[in-house]
Amino acid sequence: MLPGYWIGHVDISDPQAYADYVAANARAFAKYGGLFLIRGGRFETVEGHSRSRHVVIKFPSYEAALACYRSPEYAEAMAHRVRAGIADIIVVEGYDGQQP
Repeated sequence: MLPGYWIGHVDISDPQAYADYVAANARAFAKYGGLFLIRGGRFETVEGHSRSRHVVIKFPSYEAALACYRSPEYAEAMAHRVRAGIADIIVVEGYDGQQP
């Protein structure tokens, strides 16, 4: 089974609401096996457009990643995030094929 990933790009307009979101989302991520691979950090936009914060979370499967996003636990956390700013979040299945 291939892992699933959340890839999020966020512009934060209310740091306190975002802090509340971070505190609330831990329950959903733990329940669905979410593991942060990227959580903020330095970056350089080398092509295209960007937001101010980037997050990548790995889940055991694509199905687990979607289930987490659609869960009541995450809905509670998301209520804080939507007040915190603007986000683009995608859920994507991992790749296990041949490499170049």
